[in-house]
Amino acid sequence: MLGWALTFLVVALIAAALGFGGIAGASAGIAQILFVIFLILFVVAMVARAVRGKPPV
Repeated sequence: MLGWALTFLVVALIAAALGFGGIAGASAGIAQILFVIFLILFVVAMVARAVRGKPPV
């Protein structure tokens, strides 16, 4: 998930540098959404691990 977010971020940066504003905005939006989803899943995984009795890494 984080890899996809970084990929879309790179695409957005390259598109912005080349002047493709619409593609850059869309890619940046997708990267932002994927990053938020990654953070939510990461927190859920850490809470689930703590509930099971294993200390967070």
